[in-house]
Amino acid sequence: MNEYQFTLVTSADLDDEAVVDALFEAGCDDATLGSVDGVGYADFVREGDSFGEAVRSAIQQVESVPGLKVSRVEPDDLVTMSEIAERMGRTRESVRLLIRGDRGPGGFPPPVSHLKSRSRYWRWSDVAAWASRIESGALESQQALLVAAINAALILRDKAPELGTSEQKLVRLLIGNRRSRSRSAKPAR
Repeated sequence: MNEYQFTLVTSADLDDEAVVDALFEAGCDDATLGSVDGVGYADFVREGDSFGEAVRSAIQQVESVPGLKVSRVEPDDLVTMSEIAERMGRTRESVRLLIRGDRGPGGFPPPVSHLKSRSRYWRWSDVAAWASRIESGALESQQALLVAAINAALILRDKAPELGTSEQKLVRLLIGNRRSRSRSAKPAR
């Protein structure tokens, strides 16, 4: 078994002693708990057969405590240029040159938000996949992709019930279309 480090952000403040005791009783004795500005978090160092299994079991244990819900897994998928530099072990200037295509092979993933702002955002899963192609064994791109997918699922789980019936159908249609395109794109055996 390997050890995996990640953070679960919760829907409730984790400063309550009864909640902390309940989390430890649920099996979260491998987590450091805390709160920042009323937002709870659990920093895990968890053993598991895979990163996904470690995260799944942690989410299940946290959500077994009444009133607690996991809202996201960190490190988050949305990153700034400075965060990219930190995660890649490069300077901010080096990353800026990669983004502009003045260094490296080109093809750096485009930003996904705040395009006109100085503080643009990229998807770490895209950057990690790109970096893995150019630097042998550089980053855990599958792990980054899984975190992005888990966070998208957690957002859907929380937001979809707030939508009207026709909007929920639209969301299901979009998810279904993506899956059917993915299946049809795979080569036949």
